Amino acid sequence: MEGEFYLGYLTSEVIDVNRLLVDRQNTSVGGTVIFLGTVRELNSENIKLLQLNYEAYETMAEEIFSEIETEARKKWEIEEITVLHRIGTLSVGEVSVIIIVSSKHRKEAFECCRYIIDSVKSRVPIWKMEITNKGKRWLGGTLIPPKEK
Repeated sequence: MEGEFYLGYLTSEVIDVNRLLVDRQNTSVGGTVIFLGTVRELNSENIKLLQLNYEAYETMAEEIFSEIETEARKKWEIEEITVLHRIGTLSVGEVSVIIIVSSKHRKEAFECCRYIIDSVKSRVPIWKMEITNKGKRWLGGTLIPPKEK
């Protein structure tokens, strides 16, 4: 892969954490917080997961990711934000979402990172299907509220 390897906030490619960290290095910041969401081995009912399948309403998801980033930049003095969420089929142990927030001070980076993941989970139209040895089922997901006028 050459040049920009991730465009936007969604990808069907494996998230290369090491490459993202190297590409996002910034010597002007004092604090960088990294959140990794990974596919765990057992679901919330202690049933062994084989895979997760993520689907998104891509156009709307990209818009909402952008809104969340804009909101975060207004709330905190942030140097850099990287948010990337996988779509498609993931195996146990794979990274499903990465958020990297850099600021001059760690407090802002932690608060901003938490705000972003909480907002992503509650607002971005991404759904996941659990695939276990007992079958498949869709979990939660984000309801898409009508836009305010």
